[in-house]
Amino acid sequence: MIDTQFHRKLWLVAAAAGFLTLAGCSNQATNEAAATPEKAETPKAASVPSKAPQPTTMVTVPKGTPISATVGQTLASNKNHVGDVFAARLSTPVQVEGKTVIPKGTKVVGRVVKVKNKELKVTLASVELHGKSYELETNSVAQSAKDRGKNNAKDSDKTKGKTDTKDKKGVATLPAQSRLSFKLAKAVSIPVKG
Repeated sequence: MIDTQFHRKLWLVAAAAGFLTLAGCSNQATNEAAATPEKAETPKAASVPSKAPQPTTMVTVPKGTPISATVGQTLASNKNHVGDVFAARLSTPVQVEGKTVIPKGTKVVGRVVKVKNKELKVTLASVELHGKSYELETNSVAQSAKDRGKNNAKDSDKTKGKTDTKDKKGVATLPAQSRLSFKLAKAVSIPVKG
């Protein structure tokens, strides 16, 4: 009887040890399963730097660089004043040593710098890149009343609903979509990605 009780206790101890071992393995599997996502996340963390923004380098656009822009609105010496600003877009990209620094279509802001009855002068004041504005200093471009062709005078009179061109002869007009060519009067540093 003692032998049987001993065997029973031994069997119970062995069964309990087996159960605990099984429970331990099951818990270890659960821990490994829980650890697996962390291991899977590690490569994701390593891929985050590849999504980081490309480094930017400052490139100096030298004095005398040509800049061509298309005016977004009509300007006239009888309506605009010195200091008025206007929107424009680059007609061609600005390049330095064969690399595009400011792409075609980039928004630029122009400013009226001189207004007389028969003359209108404009310059470029800034360029907007990567959400920031960078000041520009360019030469001024003049439009005078004598530069206007007969067709432009007739077209502007028709759009205003006027038929008398005599009172318009002394007005300098720069129509919307006019393409103007400027040159940088002072070098400017522009950030270039990549």
